[in-house]
Amino acid sequence: MTLMEAIEQRHSVRQFEEKPIEAETVTKLKAEIDAVNIDSGLHIQLFTDEPEAFKGNEPHYGQFSGCRNYFALVGQKGKDEEIGYYGQRLSLYAQQLGLNTCWVALTYKKGKVVVDIDNGEKLYIVIALGYGKTQGTAHKMKEESAVSDITPDSPEWYRNGVKAALLAPTAMNQQKFKLSRNGSKVGIKASMGFYTKLDLGIVKYNFEIGAGKESFSWT
Repeated sequence: MTLMEAIEQRHSVRQFEEKPIEAETVTKLKAEIDAVNIDSGLHIQLFTDEPEAFKGNEPHYGQFSGCRNYFALVGQKGKDEEIGYYGQRLSLYAQQLGLNTCWVALTYKKGKVVVDIDNGEKLYIVIALGYGKTQGTAHKMKEESAVSDITPDSPEWYRNGVKAALLAPTAMNQQKFKLSRNGSKVGIKASMGFYTKLDLGIVKYNFEIGAGKESFSWT
């Protein structure tokens, strides 16, 4: 599965099969986390077979069941965009390994996550993962023109990047971002809203996969 295929196939899943992730897959996930932490300076951690964080939560938006595995996205304060960017890298890698995921900001017990936090760091968010009871469903998307300055004359790489950006998960499906292009330079801004800075990192990662990093540079 290519990363673009992972972007297209990945949907948020909140109900998981109660079966453990295979040891070989866990080893691959840990190796990718190590690589991400080296690249980013973040302190992301993997928890497996740990049911407490999602145990007995009250019914509200995004009810979970069977969730016993998750990435804990930890980093220095002020690293929202990096958390989104590298968290999406891990989420898509998990998809390539045959797992399902869901970004989780509120619907878990933060105090139950026995995470290793160094001085100046915080737990931003978690990504639930495991074998979904379903593959999820596609989220509603805005028009390309609502999130970019795309035109009929826009190059193919930009069109592909915008398409991938629209497939990115964002908090409450807000999609509060705007892409703009000047030649091979691309800018992106986030408007006000919950977790929009973190969302920006997720969207940027998707855009890079769709457009191809060799096609452009960020402004």
